[in-house]
Amino acid sequence: MCLAIPARVVERRSDDEAVVDLAGVRKAISLALVPEAAVGDYVIVHVGYAIGRLDADEAERTLALFAELAAAGSADAAEAATLARAADARAAPSP
Repeated sequence: MCLAIPARVVERRSDDEAVVDLAGVRKAISLALVPEAAVGDYVIVHVGYAIGRLDADEAERTLALFAELAAAGSADAAEAATLARAADARAAPSP
């Protein structure tokens, strides 16, 4: 399975290199496949390459959905850890 994520171009470095920002994380990527991308544009990034430009509204909706999924995953992980600790406590021999 492949995952491509929207990121905002914050700096152009050379003909085909740029820096993108995703929730405060900055990463150098290649714009070789999307040379028309400019600072402020959202691009879809896959394995270090921008593979297309994305409308800002669509990018924001997608990023909001990713944030919701991450929050739900964190809540599920916390609940699973709590249940595991409770199970361990029940299984532990009494002193």
